[in-house]
Amino acid sequence: MAYKEEIERKFLVDEAKLPALPEPNHLTQGYLSYKPTVRVRLEEGPQANKGYLTIKGDGLVGRAEFEYDLPAEEAAQLLKLAKNSLISKKRYELPVEGSPDLKWELDVFEGDNAGLIVVELEMPSYDHEFARPDWIGQDVTEESRYKNAALAQKPYKNW
Repeated sequence: MAYKEEIERKFLVDEAKLPALPEPNHLTQGYLSYKPTVRVRLEEGPQANKGYLTIKGDGLVGRAEFEYDLPAEEAAQLLKLAKNSLISKKRYELPVEGSPDLKWELDVFEGDNAGLIVVELEMPSYDHEFARPDWIGQDVTEESRYKNAALAQKPYKNW
Protein backbone atom coordinates (compact mmCIF):
# COMPACT_ATOMS: atom_id res chain seq x y z
CA MET A 1 0.00 0.00 0.00
CA ALA A 2 1.16 3.53 -0.58
CA TYR A 3 -1.08 6.60 -0.03
CA LYS A 4 -4.39 6.77 1.78
CA GLU A 5 -6.24 9.14 4.04
CA GLU A 6 -6.21 7.63 7.51
CA ILE A 7 -9.40 8.37 9.45
CA GLU A 8 -9.42 6.92 12.94
CA ARG A 9 -10.87 7.32 16.42
CA LYS A 10 -8.95 6.43 19.59
CA PHE A 11 -10.47 5.48 22.95
CA LEU A 12 -9.42 4.46 26.43
CA VAL A 13 -10.48 0.99 27.54
CA ASP A 14 -12.29 -0.39 30.58
CA GLU A 15 -10.02 -3.39 31.06
CA ALA A 16 -12.43 -5.15 33.45
CA LYS A 17 -15.09 -5.33 30.72
CA LEU A 18 -12.87 -6.68 27.92
CA PRO A 19 -13.98 -9.92 26.25
CA ALA A 20 -11.60 -12.85 25.87
CA LEU A 21 -8.74 -11.67 23.69
CA PRO A 22 -7.20 -13.49 20.73
CA GLU A 23 -3.48 -14.14 20.44
CA PRO A 24 -1.69 -10.78 20.00
CA ASN A 25 1.06 -9.63 17.71
CA HIS A 26 3.97 -7.76 19.29
CA LEU A 27 4.79 -4.36 17.80
CA THR A 28 7.99 -2.39 18.24
CA GLN A 29 8.07 1.00 16.63
CA GLY A 30 10.35 3.98 16.53
CA TYR A 31 10.35 7.40 14.93
CA LEU A 32 12.96 8.70 12.51
CA SER A 33 11.27 12.12 12.24
CA TYR A 34 8.38 13.99 13.82
CA LYS A 35 7.76 16.69 11.16
CA PRO A 36 6.61 14.86 9.11
CA THR A 37 6.08 11.76 11.23
CA VAL A 38 8.25 8.95 9.87
CA ARG A 39 7.73 5.67 11.72
CA VAL A 40 9.37 2.27 11.47
CA ARG A 41 7.40 -0.68 12.82
CA LEU A 42 8.37 -4.31 13.35
CA GLU A 43 5.38 -6.62 13.83
CA GLU A 44 5.96 -10.13 15.15
CA GLY A 45 3.52 -12.82 16.19
CA PRO A 46 1.16 -15.52 15.03
CA GLN A 47 -0.28 -13.36 12.22
CA ALA A 48 2.85 -11.49 11.15
CA ASN A 49 6.60 -11.19 10.92
CA LYS A 50 7.14 -8.06 8.87
CA GLY A 51 8.11 -4.44 8.91
CA TYR A 52 6.64 -1.16 7.72
CA LEU A 53 7.87 2.32 6.94
CA THR A 54 5.08 4.86 7.43
CA ILE A 55 4.99 8.59 6.76
CA LYS A 56 2.09 10.52 8.28
CA GLY A 57 0.91 14.08 7.79
CA ASP A 58 -0.50 16.36 10.48
CA GLY A 59 -3.90 15.75 12.04
CA LEU A 60 -5.68 13.97 14.86
CA VAL A 61 -8.79 12.39 13.29
CA GLY A 62 -7.76 12.33 9.64
CA ARG A 63 -4.41 12.70 7.93
CA ALA A 64 -2.38 11.62 4.95
CA GLU A 65 -0.59 8.31 5.36
CA PHE A 66 1.97 6.61 3.13
CA GLU A 67 2.88 3.06 4.17
CA TYR A 68 5.40 0.66 2.66
CA ASP A 69 6.18 -2.97 3.52
CA LEU A 70 9.72 -3.79 4.65
CA PRO A 71 11.45 -7.08 5.34
CA ALA A 72 11.53 -7.69 9.12
CA GLU A 73 15.35 -7.62 9.12
CA GLU A 74 15.45 -4.15 7.54
CA ALA A 75 12.83 -2.81 9.96
CA ALA A 76 14.92 -4.11 12.89
CA GLN A 77 17.98 -2.27 11.55
CA LEU A 78 16.04 0.96 10.95
CA LEU A 79 14.71 0.87 14.53
CA LYS A 80 18.30 1.40 15.67
CA LEU A 81 18.14 4.88 14.07
CA ALA A 82 15.01 5.92 16.00
CA LYS A 83 14.87 9.19 17.89
CA ASN A 84 13.74 9.00 21.53
CA SER A 85 12.46 5.77 23.08
CA LEU A 86 10.92 2.87 21.20
CA ILE A 87 7.25 2.02 21.62
CA SER A 88 6.57 -1.59 22.60
CA LYS A 89 3.04 -2.98 22.71
CA LYS A 90 0.85 -6.02 22.22
CA ARG A 91 -1.86 -5.56 19.61
CA TYR A 92 -5.11 -7.50 19.67
CA GLU A 93 -7.54 -7.32 16.75
CA LEU A 94 -11.24 -7.58 17.57
CA PRO A 95 -14.21 -7.54 15.18
CA VAL A 96 -16.49 -4.50 14.99
CA GLU A 97 -20.09 -5.58 15.48
CA GLY A 98 -22.14 -4.90 12.36
CA SER A 99 -19.08 -3.91 10.28
CA PRO A 100 -17.34 -7.09 9.07
CA ASP A 101 -14.68 -5.13 7.14
CA LEU A 102 -13.57 -3.16 10.22
CA LYS A 103 -11.61 -4.17 13.30
CA TRP A 104 -10.77 -2.70 16.67
CA GLU A 105 -7.00 -2.53 17.25
CA LEU A 106 -6.46 -2.86 20.99
CA ASP A 107 -2.96 -1.84 22.13
CA VAL A 108 -1.58 -2.86 25.52
CA PHE A 109 1.58 -0.83 25.99
CA GLU A 110 4.75 -2.09 27.63
CA GLY A 111 7.99 -0.56 28.90
CA ASP A 112 7.84 3.18 29.61
CA ASN A 113 4.18 3.22 28.53
CA ALA A 114 3.06 0.23 30.65
CA GLY A 115 -0.37 0.72 32.15
CA LEU A 116 -1.78 2.45 29.07
CA ILE A 117 -4.40 0.57 27.06
CA VAL A 118 -6.07 2.20 24.07
CA VAL A 119 -8.16 0.99 21.17
CA GLU A 120 -8.33 2.48 17.70
CA LEU A 121 -10.84 2.14 14.91
CA GLU A 122 -9.81 3.05 11.39
CA MET A 123 -12.93 4.16 9.53
CA PRO A 124 -13.82 4.48 5.84
CA SER A 125 -15.27 7.99 6.32
CA TYR A 126 -15.52 10.76 8.92
CA ASP A 127 -19.24 10.15 9.46
CA HIS A 128 -19.07 6.35 9.63
CA GLU A 129 -21.31 5.06 12.42
CA PHE A 130 -20.21 2.12 14.54
CA ALA A 131 -21.37 0.23 17.62
CA ARG A 132 -19.37 1.01 20.77
CA PRO A 133 -18.95 -2.06 22.98
CA ASP A 134 -19.30 -1.48 26.73
CA TRP A 135 -15.53 -1.83 27.22
CA ILE A 136 -14.90 1.33 25.18
CA GLY A 137 -14.22 4.32 27.40
CA GLN A 138 -13.38 7.98 26.88
CA ASP A 139 -12.72 9.23 23.34
CA VAL A 140 -9.14 10.58 23.32
CA THR A 141 -8.80 11.02 19.55
CA GLU A 142 -8.19 14.75 19.82
CA GLU A 143 -5.76 14.52 22.75
CA SER A 144 -2.36 14.56 21.05
CA ARG A 145 -0.51 13.06 24.04
CA TYR A 146 -2.11 9.68 23.17
CA LYS A 147 -0.50 9.61 19.72
CA ASN A 148 2.26 7.01 19.56
CA ALA A 149 4.74 9.61 18.30
CA ALA A 150 3.99 11.70 21.41
CA LEU A 151 4.38 8.64 23.67
CA ALA A 152 7.86 8.04 22.21
CA GLN A 153 8.85 11.58 23.28
CA LYS A 154 6.96 11.76 26.58
CA PRO A 155 6.10 8.26 27.82
CA TYR A 156 2.99 7.52 29.85
CA LYS A 157 5.08 6.93 33.01
CA ASN A 158 6.09 10.63 32.92
CA TRP A 159 2.57 12.10 32.79
